Amino acid sequence: MPDHSPLIQSLRTAVAGAPDDVPLRLHLAELLIAGGHHDEAVAEAAVALQHAPGDPQARELMVRAMGAPEAPQTPPQTPPQSQAPQVLPESQAPQVPQAPPTGFNWQAAEDQVGDVVPPRFVEAPQTPEAPQAADGTGDPGNALAWEVEAPDGVRLADVGGMQDVKDRLEAAFLAPLRNPELRKLYGKSLRGGLLLYGPPGCGKTFIARAVAGELGAGFLSISVNDVLDMWMGNSERNMHEVFATARRQAPCVLFLDELDALGAKRSRTAHSGMRNTVNQLLTELDGIDAGANEGVFVLAATNVPWDVDNALRRPGRLDRTLLVLPPDAPAREAILRYHLRERPVAGIDLRKLAKVTDGLSGADLAHLCEAAAERALLDSARTGTVRMIGMTDLMDAAATIPPSSDPWFASARNVAMFANEGGMYDDLVTYLKKKRKL
Repeated sequence: MPDHSPLIQSLRTAVAGAPDDVPLRLHLAELLIAGGHHDEAVAEAAVALQHAPGDPQARELMVRAMGAPEAPQTPPQTPPQSQAPQVLPESQAPQVPQAPPTGFNWQAAEDQVGDVVPPRFVEAPQTPEAPQAADGTGDPGNALAWEVEAPDGVRLADVGGMQDVKDRLEAAFLAPLRNPELRKLYGKSLRGGLLLYGPPGCGKTFIARAVAGELGAGFLSISVNDVLDMWMGNSERNMHEVFATARRQAPCVLFLDELDALGAKRSRTAHSGMRNTVNQLLTELDGIDAGANEGVFVLAATNVPWDVDNALRRPGRLDRTLLVLPPDAPAREAILRYHLRERPVAGIDLRKLAKVTDGLSGADLAHLCEAAAERALLDSARTGTVRMIGMTDLMDAAATIPPSSDPWFASARNVAMFANEGGMYDDLVTYLKKKRKL
């Protein structure tokens, strides 16, 4: 990082303590421009615009930081056609930064990019829209507190790659529920419990939605914020109301996100209210009456299954587990295609990109696409020539993003080696041996 004056360093400390103070941040940007630190000034002006999108001083500072002349005092005239920015492929983009023309016409640039973008991929992306979070306040009196979402058509076929996960779901969970005659013959109840575990950002929630689509069932997603309450007894009541809502809307997939928070080991829980909430969860999983949970399919997800209360893993509750690992090559290709589907890209080799991103989670891949888009955007802003996102941007971004799942595997390795009672984590052991991490 370049050396800064004591004043700039003091202002940075003040901005860190008051990140919402727009005038203070703009003053810091002014000093950075005066000191020749334009890239840092661009970053500060961008944050200021996030807090105050219509601030004229923030806009003027952004233009100055990117090298453009200050905005004229009189209303700018529409530039002639010859001044419209030229859109060039990445290979032909100028290598030497040039100051953008006076009165840069961003609308003309956007119109030109719109004519270039369509022929990006051979096939149209098939990945569905990203799932949205459940809207809930945790108040049982609120009719919208736990709203069951209707089936939205998401199926396991929409999950890119991950064939092993799909096969396990089909064999251990879905096949018995799809065959009512065989289920009746063998006395199989129309209920089930499945625990999804693995590193964060690998699509456990999306898989749960796909299971709901396969069953043609509603989807109800619950997290710890929807259940826990500061008043004694309210958390247990909230847990009961969650299951009552799922029973009324059966068939329904009830998804318990972050199960290690909702069902933490009671032996490690000092607060009696939390222990009572876990007890209530166990009661609801068993069903108050015989057949009470008929048509309610309970799925749960956690990053740390070893912190989940052992009673939740008892047969008849969440007795089946499924390890959800970082996406394989076909899944990575599908995820990259999804996150690049509406961006101006050109010459993207998804197969090559999927090969060099082995080990990255779905969240890591989304961040990679964001970082590549940011590189191209800043380059276009500095040169005044809008260009497409190319393989160079994506490959450079991939080289700077480490797999976020590495710390998780470091912890999971110890569990797999020393706490694999009854073969509970055999799938994890197999994967670690395959990757030579064990």
